[in-house]
Amino acid sequence: MNEDYPVFRKWYAALDWILDRCENFPKSVRFTISTRISNISLDILEKIVEAIYSKNRLEILQSANLDIEKLRVFFRIAFERKYISSKQYEYISRELNEFGKMAGGWIKSCKE
Repeated sequence: MNEDYPVFRKWYAALDWILDRCENFPKSVRFTISTRISNISLDILEKIVEAIYSKNRLEILQSANLDIEKLRVFFRIAFERKYISSKQYEYISRELNEFGKMAGGWIKSCKE
């Protein structure tokens, strides 16, 4: 059922990439920024599943959208501290923007 939702498929693919990158962060930040990025990313997946099966999607989707903003900040920190390359930062920035647009469209449809 979840695979019927493009937003789920999109985030599932992004999550796989994110978790792979977090595993390669330096040990010194593995239990700080790496864990925060992983946890927020997994939270977003949970919220997508909740929204799929919930009648009251708006609040859940708005929360997921806020989590996307948090990830933007954490990935910027990771880039500035050279935990990820510029190409990786460009990729995840595009993915977060695209997912944000998809979530925004879903939010908009819930408001109508």
